[in-house]
Amino acid sequence: RVNGVLTTLNLRGNGFGDEGAKALASALRVNEVLTDLNLGRNKIGDEGANALASGLRVNVVLTDLNLSGNNIGGETGYIKASEVEGESKEVGAKVIYQGREMVVSKGVDSDGDLKLVDAVQTGVLAIAKALEVNEVLTNLNLSWIGIGDEGATALASALRVNGVLTNLNLGFNKIREEGAAAIAEALRGNGVLTDLNLNSNYLN
Repeated sequence: RVNGVLTTLNLRGNGFGDEGAKALASALRVNEVLTDLNLGRNKIGDEGANALASGLRVNVVLTDLNLSGNNIGGETGYIKASEVEGESKEVGAKVIYQGREMVVSKGVDSDGDLKLVDAVQTGVLAIAKALEVNEVLTNLNLSWIGIGDEGATALASALRVNGVLTNLNLGFNKIREEGAAAIAEALRGNGVLTDLNLNSNYLN
């Protein structure tokens, strides 16, 4: 039986990963009452984000979505810098790891280790594309998901055409000058966003 009364659902910190996100995405496609969904800190990656984005494209009621603290940016664990190919291993540099183009998200530490994120942010790209057509979501929390400049640029494209989102949290995302510049340019033509959080990125 389809639930017709639940409007707020908090599933934060349950660790159900991509499979759980896929199941919830299927529900979002047909649910007509849920307005507030918190999926923070659930180990959701690109695959789960893509599924949720497909749900957002057709959902007509959800106004608040929290995806903070997931791994949608695809950040690796610590990797030996010696295993990574590239002229620079500073934060923001593009490198090759195991045949994949990636971006350094945490520079080399005293143990000779670093962290990387995917150069192509497929999960964030999917969410951005969904925002271009979604007409109800007003609050979106994407803090602590490691999207970097690539993800920020994709979201900036969405902000140029989205006409409903009023609150966007992009804090702690390793966004640098390139991503910030893209967002700033998008804001010139955006007439609805009233609250933007870029706390603790790399904008200096």
